[in-house]
Amino acid sequence: MKLPEARLKEMEARFEEIERRLADPATAADTNELKALGKEHAELRPVVEAWRTYRATEGNIASAGSMLSDATGEEKAYLQRDIEEERKILESWAEKIAEALAPKDPNDDRDVIMEIRAGAGGDEAGLFAGQLQRMYERYAENQRWKTEILNGNPSDLGGYKDVTMAVKGKGAYSRLKFEAGVHRVQRVPVTESSGRIHTSAVAVNVLPEADEVEVEIDPKDLRIDVYRSSGPGGQSVNTTDSAVRIKHLPTGVEVACQDEKSQIQNRAKAMRILRARLLQLQQEEQQKALAEERRAQVRSADRSERVRTYNFHENRVTDHRIGFTVHRLQEILEGDLDDLIDALTANYREGGQAEAS
Repeated sequence: MKLPEARLKEMEARFEEIERRLADPATAADTNELKALGKEHAELRPVVEAWRTYRATEGNIASAGSMLSDATGEEKAYLQRDIEEERKILESWAEKIAEALAPKDPNDDRDVIMEIRAGAGGDEAGLFAGQLQRMYERYAENQRWKTEILNGNPSDLGGYKDVTMAVKGKGAYSRLKFEAGVHRVQRVPVTESSGRIHTSAVAVNVLPEADEVEVEIDPKDLRIDVYRSSGPGGQSVNTTDSAVRIKHLPTGVEVACQDEKSQIQNRAKAMRILRARLLQLQQEEQQKALAEERRAQVRSADRSERVRTYNFHENRVTDHRIGFTVHRLQEILEGDLDDLIDALTANYREGGQAEAS
């Protein structure tokens, strides 16, 4: 496999330059520059280290080859075996380098904001929205990521009418981006006495979370309203205007948060969601090709437009984008999503139809 040596040498030179700058006390004084350089250093490091190992392996092969001409008997056989083994290692590193150099979604290393909204199916859809939220929470725990409910609107029988959750951890977006779309559930609802199977739907949206420095928001472009939080009654109902609704006037994007008792905390959470939505809009304008992918993150939770079905009667989960089916529904709902996510990721890398934001 032929590698782009000129490009790899440029990357190594840039890596060494970044290391020098990171060691400079002047860099440490600039938080934004330090963060940007640290991120670039982390991105370049695996490629540069693999490239250096590749060259070292090439050196081992050349060294063994130079001794081969003078070797005889067992020594020659040993050197030949050694060269063959080193060539296999060299090919393995070449494949790793090629994979690392393949085009990468610039959002892959970002944290995530997930929006989960009950759609067709009434109370049953709300119950399933709650199950999906817990499923992603458990998956995040398995990955040692952190989760945080930014805003939730509980449904009457449990679950959520809608819920927004932040997921923070390395590679979170790369693993969760294919979860966007309509998730359909087929089962006998707890409220159904006749035992009939109902079909309900929940819409999932996956947004890469934006840093404050990436999305500039002019305070003049915001309309901020405060109001009294709603709740199930009793002591949980706020007696002050702590809930916050923020509308970004140029785009019409509107978010609301009411989970915290403090207006300041609700405002901070609402701004995180707003930045994520504005970042996505900004990226769509920069890359028109993302428009189709954005539309795939279905705005309406219509049962007919689905990416995945969870059938309780058959103990089956099917991802319709790639025709992938597993018969272990309960394990999936407990957060064991790796098989599904790995299949979707592999399909995407091969140029398949799985959509991402």
